[in-house]
Amino acid sequence: MSTVIRFMIAASCVLFCHLGTAVAEELKGWLEWVHEVEMRVTENGVVQEVFVNAGQHVSKGDLLLRMDQREALARLLQAKAQVARARVEVEKAGRALTRAQELFDRGLIAIEELKDNELARLAAVAEEEAAKAAEASALVALEHTELRAPFDGIMVARSVWNGAVIYKTIQQEPLLKIAPDDRMLARALVTASTLRRFKPGQPARVMIDGVVRNGRVHSLGVEAVRVELAGAVYHLDVIFERRPNELLRPSETVQIMIP
Repeated sequence: MSTVIRFMIAASCVLFCHLGTAVAEELKGWLEWVHEVEMRVTENGVVQEVFVNAGQHVSKGDLLLRMDQREALARLLQAKAQVARARVEVEKAGRALTRAQELFDRGLIAIEELKDNELARLAAVAEEEAAKAAEASALVALEHTELRAPFDGIMVARSVWNGAVIYKTIQQEPLLKIAPDDRMLARALVTASTLRRFKPGQPARVMIDGVVRNGRVHSLGVEAVRVELAGAVYHLDVIFERRPNELLRPSETVQIMIP
């Protein structure tokens, strides 16, 4: 075989191998939220006001829902009053102990009486700490009458309305659902043999309405979604950044391309 023919064969092989590696695996998939957070209240009560609707964008810390707070506020005020009374008792016990110490130093009272005053002050300090704990508990209960956004995102669902009576132990469905909207997930169904060709973190691309955006393989399915005659089917997830002011919805059809 001549040198020229061998060179042509080798060049063809290199070109074929290069083209083969450049072809991406193309999969049909759909969009999903990266994750959803289901929100419920942890105190019984009546819903005073819901401030958001499904589809609304919110920022971290935004007030989403408020329960009737009158009872919780009353408990907090009562706890604050108890702290104030306990603080007064600590001051009184401190002054009594100071006087007892002076009298003891002058030899006017016995050591037992001094010890009694010391114990009385310790008891007053303990009562103040217990009152502070009750105040902290009442403050937490007041905070639990509100639901605030845990992160920037979009309200996925709302199933509660003003005036609804809520029991913390009977909430079959979440009152609100929120999902982060800065990223989205493109999900495809693949067989186990296809899944083995990929690994988490691998670069990937997602085509939506003819526009391609870069992403990466987020996770590989561990448990089968279903089992068919051809074999088990698993989820393959690709995560990508959502563009500002871009409206993307779950279940939209997309094309996933992985080198």
